[in-house]
Amino acid sequence: MTAQAVAKEMIRHGRGGSIAIIASMSGTVANRGLICSAYNASKAGLIQLARNLASEWGPHGIRVNTLSPGYIVTAMVEALFEQYPERRRDWPTQNMLGKLSKPEEYRGAAVFLISDASSFMTGSDMRIDGGHAAW
Repeated sequence: MTAQAVAKEMIRHGRGGSIAIIASMSGTVANRGLICSAYNASKAGLIQLARNLASEWGPHGIRVNTLSPGYIVTAMVEALFEQYPERRRDWPTQNMLGKLSKPEEYRGAAVFLISDASSFMTGSDMRIDGGHAAW
């Protein structure tokens, strides 16, 4: 609904624009040891939604992409680690960099997606997961 509202204004003003939707690496991989099919399906849905919106709104000069982070240490994840301490140990071993990410590590990618630096990029998913899905 937010993307629709934004696109409507972009179309009204006739100048195009860029929309970046936050998805997750979980939209393209199953998370080892987690029962989270509804979450993963919703993230996969966002990736496909962005592709379809890109095709619909491209003629209006509107680009739509997704940003798919890997495991990020947030307050919510810290609380999860209290309940499941083994995840703090195991999750970093599941990517090629052997660590978990911080929210600030996605700033550059977000700026890239909404800036003219990505002017020929639409309908794409930018997965930043420390190599998690490359294995």
